[in-house]
Amino acid sequence: MERAARIVKKNKYSSKLFSDDDIARAIWPAAVGNAIAAHTSRVKLVRATLVVEVEDLIWQKQLFPLTGQILGRLHRVMGSDVIQDIEFRMGVPRRQPMRAQARQSAPVQAPAVVDEADAIRDPVLKKVYQLSRKKASA
Repeated sequence: MERAARIVKKNKYSSKLFSDDDIARAIWPAAVGNAIAAHTSRVKLVRATLVVEVEDLIWQKQLFPLTGQILGRLHRVMGSDVIQDIEFRMGVPRRQPMRAQARQSAPVQAPAVVDEADAIRDPVLKKVYQLSRKKASA
Protein backbone atom coordinates (compact mmCIF):
# COMPACT_ATOMS: atom_id res chain seq x y z
CA MET A 1 0.00 0.00 0.00
CA GLU A 2 1.35 3.38 -0.96
CA ARG A 3 1.92 6.02 1.71
CA ALA A 4 -0.30 9.10 1.68
CA ALA A 5 2.78 11.36 1.49
CA ARG A 6 3.73 9.87 -1.88
CA ILE A 7 0.23 10.29 -3.25
CA VAL A 8 0.13 13.90 -2.06
CA LYS A 9 3.50 14.61 -3.70
CA LYS A 10 2.34 13.12 -7.04
CA ASN A 11 -0.92 15.07 -7.23
CA LYS A 12 -0.43 18.47 -8.88
CA TYR A 13 -3.29 20.10 -6.94
CA SER A 14 -2.05 18.99 -3.55
CA SER A 15 1.17 20.99 -3.94
CA LYS A 16 -0.98 24.10 -3.65
CA LEU A 17 -2.50 22.84 -0.40
CA PHE A 18 0.47 21.17 1.29
CA SER A 19 4.01 22.50 1.44
CA ASP A 20 7.07 20.30 1.86
CA ASP A 21 7.24 21.62 5.43
CA ASP A 22 3.72 20.32 6.17
CA ILE A 23 4.53 16.91 4.72
CA ALA A 24 7.83 16.67 6.63
CA ARG A 25 6.06 17.54 9.88
CA ALA A 26 3.36 14.94 9.21
CA ILE A 27 5.69 12.06 8.33
CA TRP A 28 8.25 12.69 11.11
CA PRO A 29 6.64 10.25 13.63
CA ALA A 30 6.32 7.56 10.95
CA ALA A 31 9.96 7.96 9.92
CA VAL A 32 11.57 7.96 13.37
CA GLY A 33 9.05 6.05 15.47
CA ASN A 34 6.94 7.11 18.42
CA ALA A 35 9.75 6.85 20.99
CA ILE A 36 11.95 9.44 19.28
CA ALA A 37 8.99 11.56 18.14
CA ALA A 38 7.89 11.89 21.78
CA HIS A 39 11.20 13.59 22.64
CA THR A 40 11.24 15.94 19.64
CA SER A 41 9.08 18.87 18.63
CA ARG A 42 8.77 21.73 16.15
CA VAL A 43 9.89 20.08 12.95
CA LYS A 44 10.52 22.74 10.30
CA LEU A 45 11.98 22.56 6.82
CA VAL A 46 14.44 25.37 6.02
CA ARG A 47 15.62 25.14 2.40
CA ALA A 48 16.83 21.51 2.23
CA THR A 49 17.55 21.13 5.96
CA LEU A 50 15.03 19.69 8.38
CA VAL A 51 15.36 21.49 11.74
CA VAL A 52 14.18 19.39 14.67
CA GLU A 53 14.01 20.57 18.28
CA VAL A 54 15.01 18.00 20.89
CA GLU A 55 14.44 17.99 24.65
CA ASP A 56 18.02 18.31 25.83
CA LEU A 57 21.69 17.98 24.97
CA ILE A 58 21.67 14.22 25.59
CA TRP A 59 19.00 13.62 22.94
CA GLN A 60 20.85 15.91 20.55
CA LYS A 61 24.07 13.90 20.97
CA GLN A 62 22.24 10.57 20.64
CA LEU A 63 20.34 11.52 17.47
CA PHE A 64 23.22 13.15 15.59
CA PRO A 65 24.92 9.81 14.66
CA LEU A 66 21.55 8.51 13.41
CA THR A 67 21.16 11.35 10.89
CA GLY A 68 21.97 9.14 7.88
CA GLN A 69 19.48 6.45 8.87
CA ILE A 70 16.77 9.00 9.63
CA LEU A 71 17.36 10.70 6.25
CA GLY A 72 17.01 7.35 4.49
CA ARG A 73 13.74 6.66 6.25
CA LEU A 74 12.45 10.16 5.49
CA HIS A 75 13.26 9.71 1.79
CA ARG A 76 11.56 6.31 1.74
CA VAL A 77 8.41 7.50 3.55
CA MET A 78 8.18 10.86 1.76
CA GLY A 79 8.87 9.48 -1.69
CA SER A 80 11.28 12.28 -2.60
CA ASP A 81 14.67 13.58 -1.55
CA VAL A 82 13.69 17.17 -0.77
CA ILE A 83 15.35 16.87 2.64
CA GLN A 84 19.15 16.77 2.32
CA ASP A 85 20.22 17.28 5.96
CA ILE A 86 18.85 17.23 9.49
CA GLU A 87 19.80 19.69 12.22
CA PHE A 88 19.00 18.85 15.84
CA ARG A 89 18.59 21.88 18.08
CA MET A 90 17.87 22.07 21.77
CA GLY A 91 14.35 23.33 22.19
CA VAL A 92 12.68 25.30 24.90
CA PRO A 93 11.92 22.95 27.81
CA ARG A 94 8.32 21.90 28.01
CA ARG A 95 6.32 23.13 30.94
CA GLN A 96 4.98 20.34 33.05
CA PRO A 97 1.29 20.45 33.96
CA MET A 98 0.69 22.18 37.25
CA ARG A 99 -1.77 21.05 39.85
CA ALA A 100 -4.14 23.52 41.41
CA GLN A 101 -3.40 24.02 45.05
CA ALA A 102 -6.09 25.16 47.41
CA ARG A 103 -5.08 27.94 49.73
CA GLN A 104 -4.70 26.41 53.14
CA SER A 105 -4.86 28.50 56.27
CA ALA A 106 -2.84 27.55 59.29
CA PRO A 107 -4.60 24.76 61.17
CA VAL A 108 -6.36 25.95 64.29
CA GLN A 109 -4.78 24.31 67.28
CA ALA A 110 -6.69 23.71 70.45
CA PRO A 111 -4.97 25.00 73.53
CA ALA A 112 -2.74 22.29 74.84
CA VAL A 113 -3.91 20.93 78.16
CA VAL A 114 -0.90 20.45 80.33
CA ASP A 115 -1.35 17.95 83.11
CA GLU A 116 0.84 18.75 86.09
CA ALA A 117 0.84 15.07 86.96
CA ASP A 118 2.90 14.28 83.85
CA ALA A 119 5.92 15.90 85.53
CA ILE A 120 5.83 13.30 88.34
CA ARG A 121 8.05 10.35 87.44
CA ASP A 122 7.07 7.93 90.17
CA PRO A 123 3.89 6.09 89.04
CA VAL A 124 2.58 5.57 92.59
CA LEU A 125 3.01 9.21 93.60
CA LYS A 126 1.53 10.26 90.27
CA LYS A 127 -1.62 8.21 90.91
CA VAL A 128 -1.91 9.54 94.49
CA TYR A 129 -1.63 13.13 93.20
CA GLN A 130 -4.28 12.55 90.50
CA LEU A 131 -6.73 11.01 92.99
CA SER A 132 -6.23 13.81 95.51
CA ARG A 133 -6.74 16.45 92.83
CA LYS A 134 -9.93 14.68 91.72
CA LYS A 135 -11.29 14.72 95.29
CA ALA A 136 -10.41 18.40 95.70
CA SER A 137 -12.22 19.44 92.53
CA ALA A 138 -15.37 17.44 93.25
